[in-house]
Amino acid sequence: MSALESTSTRPYLVRALYEWCTDNGLTPYVAVLVDERVQVPREFVQNGEIVLNISFDATSGLKLGNEFIEFKARFGGVPRDILVPMDRVIAIYARENGQGMAFPVAATAAPEDESDLPEAQDAGSPALAPADAPARGIQLVPALEHEAAESTDPEPPTPPSPGKRKPPALKRIK
Repeated sequence: MSALESTSTRPYLVRALYEWCTDNGLTPYVAVLVDERVQVPREFVQNGEIVLNISFDATSGLKLGNEFIEFKARFGGVPRDILVPMDRVIAIYARENGQGMAFPVAATAAPEDESDLPEAQDAGSPALAPADAPARGIQLVPALEHEAAESTDPEPPTPPSPGKRKPPALKRIK
């Protein structure tokens, strides 16, 4: 079997880093590039991305499969079914120390018109990158650097506990 015929390593790495986080008492977060296939609460999507807490305490029925991440979670007290295609996961990291891994963004077809964009996008939000756009990278930035730099990157969906450092945030590198 050649490398082109083999399955993606992404689901295996996501599962390994999830296990590493839980074994070390850390909170695993995944950053997801949202498109029409991603089933998440659109009101929490910012700039076409969402960060999800996939810890045991935050989810119910978590399945880290080869094709999808599936679970149930509460958003603002409302239970939701979450379905994330594995190829839309752009990073998995520990909230407490930012250690984790970022993945290349797979090129997808651009929406035909604005009606194909996710519902939560407004006129001020950039559209998802077209297929011929260069791949964007992400970098985990320690909380102190993040506080000093003015950034529009979204904060993780849950606030840190009082007395603890802020979790690292994802910073785009273009």
